[in-house]
Amino acid sequence: MLPARKAPQQPVQRPLPSLGLCIVMDLLGYATFTVPVLGELLDLVWAPVSAMIYYRMFGGKVGVFGGAFSFLEELLPGTDIIPTFTISWFVQSARRRREEKVTYYPVR
Repeated sequence: MLPARKAPQQPVQRPLPSLGLCIVMDLLGYATFTVPVLGELLDLVWAPVSAMIYYRMFGGKVGVFGGAFSFLEELLPGTDIIPTFTISWFVQSARRRREEKVTYYPVR
């Protein structure tokens, strides 16, 4: 009798940050947009902070790419309106739900 094969192991995923936290982070980014002239100067400070927080929240390749996007979005004038953290949460949530639906069957 042949030994039973183990089902393929799925990689351990980092937990998804809460939607509420992502919305708060986007609101903090909007806050600098509300202050004329001074807000754009505050973006010079907020842009790297936002990028680091994004990277820490999402991690991996998504964190690197999204952190860079968040940095540029906060740095460029008039783009603060893009809800980067919230959009990322919805994209990651949809991707994880889709991956959970995939069923692995053992090879016989």
